[in-house]
Amino acid sequence: MTGYVLKLARQSAGLTQERLAERLAVDASTVQAWESGRRPLSAMPAGEFVRLCSRLSRLGAPSSTGRYLRTAVEADLVLSTGISAGADWVDPEAHPLAASVHRKMLTNLITWPVTGQMPPELEVFTSKVPRRGPVASGPTMGASERARFFDHLMTVAERGVREEDSLLRRQAVYLLGFDQRDQVAEWLRGEWASAGRRPIADGDVTSLLEARSASVALASIGDGTHLHDFVSHTDGTRADLANLNYWAHWIGETQDDQTDDAFMAEDDTRAWSGVRLFRHLVGRLDPASPHLPLNLHTVHTLVASRPALLTDHSTSRDVLAGALNVVASAGVLTRDGRDQVAELHYALRLADR
Repeated sequence: MTGYVLKLARQSAGLTQERLAERLAVDASTVQAWESGRRPLSAMPAGEFVRLCSRLSRLGAPSSTGRYLRTAVEADLVLSTGISAGADWVDPEAHPLAASVHRKMLTNLITWPVTGQMPPELEVFTSKVPRRGPVASGPTMGASERARFFDHLMTVAERGVREEDSLLRRQAVYLLGFDQRDQVAEWLRGEWASAGRRPIADGDVTSLLEARSASVALASIGDGTHLHDFVSHTDGTRADLANLNYWAHWIGETQDDQTDDAFMAEDDTRAWSGVRLFRHLVGRLDPASPHLPLNLHTVHTLVASRPALLTDHSTSRDVLAGALNVVASAGVLTRDGRDQVAELHYALRLADR
C-alpha cells in the first residue's frame, strides 16, 4: 500500500523512478523495491522516512504526501498482520486494529486491494508522467492472501470477547463486511442476532458499536434489513449522540486521535462544526447505497442538532434539497425514512425564511 502511494506521489511530481532515485541519491533499484513492496517503507528508520516525505513535497508532490504515506504505513501494518497470522490469534496489545479508532482514509486504504476503489483523498495525486504500457490501477492482494486476512479477522471477532478487546473486535467485524464468502455472511447474521436485537442502554457505547458494526457489515454484503433495525433501535436516544461523535471522528472533523471508544459518549460536541460531515453525508444520500438508512438518519440528527448548517448556508440548503428529491423519488424509503425526509424538507423551509 505504501509503495503504491509513493508511486502516485512520484508521478504527481513528474518524476520517473530513475529521476527520483537520482534526486534522492539512491539506486533506481531501491525506488523500484520501495514501490513494489520488496523493501517496505515501514521498515525504513523513522528519520529517513520523514526526510523522504518532505523531499517528495519539495520535488513537486502535494504537501499532504507525508500524511498519506503515514496512513498507508498503518494500512500496511493491518494487512500484513492479518495475512501473516491467518487463522492464528495475535495478542491485542500488539495488534494494529486495537491501536486507535480508525478514520475513513485509513479504512479506505486497508480495503483498497479488496474493493479496487482508490480512496478519493488520493485523487490529489495527478500523474505528470507518461504511461509506459499497461499498468496496475491499484495495489492488489492475491486470493490466498485475501483468504488469510479475512480468516484472521474472523479469529479476532470470535475470540476477542473481553471488554478490553472491544475496539479490536468491532473494527474486525466492520472489515468483515468486505468479505463476500457465504460463511462470513452467516456469521455476521449470528452476530447481529446477539448484538443487535438486545436493547441498547443509554451510554452503553460498546453494545451500540457492536450492533452498528454488525449491521453495517451486513448491509455491505447486501443484507440491509438489520441496518434499518439498528437505526430504529437508536432513534431518539443518547445513541444518536454517540453516532454523531463517531461520524465526526471518522470523517476527520476532530483532530485528536482516539485509542478507545469512550469519546463517543461525550455530551460536548462543540469541538467540531459539522460542516464537513454534512457535506460528506449529503453526498451519500444515494438510493443505491446499502447504507442509505444510516446516512439519512445521521443527516436528520445532525441538522436537528445544528440548525445553523441550513440557516447560515444557502448552498447547503440547495444541495440537501436536491439529494432529498432524488431519494424520495426512488421508491426505496421505509416509513421512517419518508418521515425523516419530510422533516428535513420542513427544516429547509424554516431555514429559507
